[in-house]
Amino acid sequence: MNGIYTILLLLMSNVFMTLAWYGHLRLQETGHTSNWPLIGVIGFSWSIAFFEYCCQVPANRIGFVSNGGPFTLVQLKVIQECISLLVFAIIAHFLFQGQQMQWNHWLAFILIVCAVYLVFM
Repeated sequence: MNGIYTILLLLMSNVFMTLAWYGHLRLQETGHTSNWPLIGVIGFSWSIAFFEYCCQVPANRIGFVSNGGPFTLVQLKVIQECISLLVFAIIAHFLFQGQQMQWNHWLAFILIVCAVYLVFM
């Protein structure tokens, strides 16, 4: 069960992370934040990133093998990276509709999934 909680928390964490890192770019495109100073954009992103950490830290604690979880440190990191790319691809598709996934992007994602497989061997 800890593995499922870890994956769900990592999914939520990566939604917040992607919105914190790239959401302000979409807001700038729509004109909402185009006049904001950089420090304002940073503060806005940090306010979103707070919720990322509220999910990321518990996910790692719950999932880590030394705390009774099923994953090693390397496994946690590779899972997080895989989830991060998946969440990014979905959010980028909906927020930045002009950004299309190319064949090399898909291949890179497949190779990361292969890395997950190799880590769990």
